[in-house]
Amino acid sequence: MKRRLALLTAGLASAAPLPARESAPPVQRVVFVHGIFQRGDWEFGTLRRRLEGQGIECIAPSLKPCDGRDGLEILAAQLKTEINQRFGARERFSIVAFSMGGLVSRCYLQDLDGAKRCDRFITLSTPHHGTNTAWLYGGEGARQMRPNSEFLARLQQTENRLGRMPVTSFRTPFDLVIVPATNSVWERAENAEFPVIMHPLMTCTSEVVSAVEERLLGRSKRL
Repeated sequence: MKRRLALLTAGLASAAPLPARESAPPVQRVVFVHGIFQRGDWEFGTLRRRLEGQGIECIAPSLKPCDGRDGLEILAAQLKTEINQRFGARERFSIVAFSMGGLVSRCYLQDLDGAKRCDRFITLSTPHHGTNTAWLYGGEGARQMRPNSEFLARLQQTENRLGRMPVTSFRTPFDLVIVPATNSVWERAENAEFPVIMHPLMTCTSEVVSAVEERLLGRSKRL
């Protein structure tokens, strides 16, 4: 009971000021990276429409296979190809990624030189330290998302390649997909907690969408 009360209190306290982070100029391009079993055009609808309405160019590639069964490195390579095809090899952008997509994005940023071009990186309900639910599914990607996997250890060892890039990890204490829910806490990042009742709702809950938009546009009231 004490633990539940503590989690609820932490969630309700999400409106409190968060620690200041490195700033970056307002974005002109945003890459959305979907989670497991998803497609790029299934997620981020409200946020994408808001950003495009302000003249920001957005892409949301559908990475295959969407369950990552061949390994998350395969999806990271696809992500790099999609970005280069749409934006060229030099234009700068920011990344907003959901769930497994956050790990795919980290692989791209840290292992495929993506960090050199990325201004901001935001994850929503990403299992930065793995999730025990990954034991319920097969395939290389699921194995890589299990706690203490070699893949996660490598990401931790190479996160210095992100440099001074501003990074935010949005999370909910009530996540039943990331188990334990605290595995979405990333020490490298600003960790922003919202009491969202379900994992998939993190991409469409209005408070989260507004907070992501604020950070992307460089005018966050929480910083």
